[in-house]
Amino acid sequence: MAIFLFLLLVAVILGLIGAVAEGLFYLLIIGIVLVVADVIFGAARWSQRSHRRPLR
Repeated sequence: MAIFLFLLLVAVILGLIGAVAEGLFYLLIIGIVLVVADVIFGAARWSQRSHRRPLR
């Protein structure tokens, strides 16, 4: 969970810098790619947890 939140934070920071700074549009693109990768990573981890047997 910590990796998920860290990657999300990095993506937001890169996106903000890329949107505000002139000539650094590629940082915005990298931020968007990180968000997409983070969502895929989070969904994969979430689906793995739902397939486990419940503890008794």
